[in-house]
Amino acid sequence: MSQLLSAEDKFDIQQNFRRYMRLKDSHELANEAFKAAKANRIWIAGIILLLFALASDFFLGAAAGLFGVYFYNVITSWLDTNSSDESLEELDRWFSNKRLKFEGRILYFRQDELLENPLDPFNEACFAASE
Repeated sequence: MSQLLSAEDKFDIQQNFRRYMRLKDSHELANEAFKAAKANRIWIAGIILLLFALASDFFLGAAAGLFGVYFYNVITSWLDTNSSDESLEELDRWFSNKRLKFEGRILYFRQDELLENPLDPFNEACFAASE
């Protein structure tokens, strides 16, 4: 494929590529944190304490605290995941405007349907000579 990237966009492409890689890593970490927060079984202790709450305000407060911790962790990790999703989508749109697309962590031209020619935005041969 004889297509070349614009030399004027070289700096922006390289910076946004680095940003995309950092966001991809943080997105994976946020997804793992969200899965771990949902898998946390602290709410079971909250239910058990809620059974004892009929006899004591202390157990009612402890149960509410455990539920609060569980839902706080789930909600904050969900917000982090959505934030990184939105940032990745924004960068995907930016690369799409430049006729590029990502498949996983590899950059290709949008017209490269068979994904035969990956691009390295740090290789000078990928850019047209500036005039």
